Amino acid sequence: MIEANRTVDSLIIRTALPAEAAAVAELHGRARATYYPDGLPDDGLDWPALWTQAIARPDGQVLCAVREGRMVAIASFRTPEGAAAETVKLFQFHVDPGHWRSGVGTALHTACVEQWRADARRTAVLDVHAGNHRAQTFYARQGWVPDPENPPAEGDHHLFLRFSVPGE
Repeated sequence: MIEANRTVDSLIIRTALPAEAAAVAELHGRARATYYPDGLPDDGLDWPALWTQAIARPDGQVLCAVREGRMVAIASFRTPEGAAAETVKLFQFHVDPGHWRSGVGTALHTACVEQWRADARRTAVLDVHAGNHRAQTFYARQGWVPDPENPPAEGDHHLFLRFSVPGE
C-alpha cells in the first residue's frame, strides 16, 4: 500500500483519505458524465457512501493524484471476489476532464502498476464502457489488451481488458 506521497512534477500521488470520499465521488461523476451523450444517468447509488466504503476496505486501495491542492485523478483496485491472489481488478480509474492529456493518467497508472508489482500481482483486469473510446485508447497505450477469458457478449455495454504486470 502506498504510504508515502509520490511526487511527479507538481503531481502528488497518494492513498485517498476517508474524509475525501465526497471529492472522489464528485471527480468520478464529472469523468463519467463525459461518455454518456444524453447526460449521466441517475443510477440511484450513493456514490459518496460507496467511495467511503472503497477507501476503508482493508483488501483494496484507492489512490488519488493531487495537483496544486486539488484532486485531479483517482484509481480504485483490489482482488475481485473468487479471483486468484495474483490478480487485481482496476474497478475505477478516472481523470478530471480538465486534466486529460496532461500526463496525470499515465502517472497514476504507473503508480498503480508499481503497487501491483510490490503486492506480487501478475495480472490486472478491468472493464471499460463500450462507448468510452478515449479510455480504451488510453488503456491500449498502457499495454492493456482484450481479455480472452471474457469476450464481449452481444449487447454488452462493457469491454473486458487484461494487463500483464511486468516483473522486477
